Amino acid sequence: MIKRTIGDTAALSGRSLQHVLRSPDTIITTAITPIAMLLLFVYVFGGAIDSGDENYVNYLLPGILLITVASGIAYTAFRLFTDVSGGIFERFQSMPIARPAVLWSHVLTSLVANFVSLVLVVAVALLMGFRTGAGLPAWLGVLAIMLLFTLAMTWLAVIPGLTAKSVDGVSGFSYPLIFLPFVSSAFVPTDNMPAPVQWFAENQPVTPIVNTVRSLFAQEPVGSDLWVALGWCVGLLLVAYALAMRTYRRRLA
Repeated sequence: MIKRTIGDTAALSGRSLQHVLRSPDTIITTAITPIAMLLLFVYVFGGAIDSGDENYVNYLLPGILLITVASGIAYTAFRLFTDVSGGIFERFQSMPIARPAVLWSHVLTSLVANFVSLVLVVAVALLMGFRTGAGLPAWLGVLAIMLLFTLAMTWLAVIPGLTAKSVDGVSGFSYPLIFLPFVSSAFVPTDNMPAPVQWFAENQPVTPIVNTVRSLFAQEPVGSDLWVALGWCVGLLLVAYALAMRTYRRRLA
């Protein structure tokens, strides 16, 4: 059963990846918004924002990476919604395909597509002056955190992909995720925020993830932020996965 599920997932993932390759503008569009924000904040607002002794593009990049993921998973939800609304979903149900493979193929495609988008954003940041002395272990740590965050957000995207009634509905769910970095340490330090805003900024998932990635790039101790970030990512992943599978089973029923 496991071997069959893996084989079916690989086959369906190949199908989804072919759709992405035939429409590379999807990845480009996903990366354009965070790159535009990177350019805007560095070259327009950067001089007015106090990030201490750190180059602002170095300070800003971790938050932009999270926004890149939030933008990318909207397309994951859209691709799944297209399968559901177009009748392909029902056709797969009538075929001898392992049931989990249908969802996992979209999840794996999301991981690959978002990874490419993240690479594009980092490449632009390097052209803008982003520099880090981080070694291979730190880069692998950043990659692991970003993939874990992407996996959690992707399973969250599966839910509207299965339940949305319109294209606007399936795309709109990602807007709050894109907004969260603005009320965090992603763009400015939280120290000067009003007390209620500061409390929210320091107790939502984006801030510890951003702080962890920033510390890894800066070769600084990550402290408790790493464990808080992992706790948020794993917690969100487990909840999103459980809700997505419950929604999927109801859909099959």
